Amino acid sequence: MKGLAVSVLIVDDFEQWRKVVRAALQGKLGLYIIEEAADGLEAVQKAQAMQPDLVVLDIGLPMMNGLEVARHLRRVSAKSKVVFLTENHSCGVTEMALQDRASGYVIKSAFAREFIPAVEAVLEGRQFVSTRLAAWTLEPKTA
Repeated sequence: MKGLAVSVLIVDDFEQWRKVVRAALQGKLGLYIIEEAADGLEAVQKAQAMQPDLVVLDIGLPMMNGLEVARHLRRVSAKSKVVFLTENHSCGVTEMALQDRASGYVIKSAFAREFIPAVEAVLEGRQFVSTRLAAWTLEPKTA
């Protein structure tokens, strides 16, 4: 990550979480925050206008949920990488998020130990899933 200027859009309806994410990312060399959004519709509009490198996205959002936002991002901001940061730990939702172009999925309760490694992995082109969900989501599926 060193030497890269990475623009970030933080999307969460809870202002305090946006502040926590901003503080964590501002300490990392090369990352800068370009914008924040409090709902899904605002997130899509800001992503389209600003074309961020990284979108940190909650699932439980007003106006349009995070999964819907991720689908729209494919069209309006195709280069943006997505890391979900959410309390939703449903394996089904995690799988949908990963299918809908997310490269990272972090449960908020694991933020302190997993968020920065997730961002680093995603920016390096790798996938990251919270430890609590990784075994399930990475297992081969059988019919």
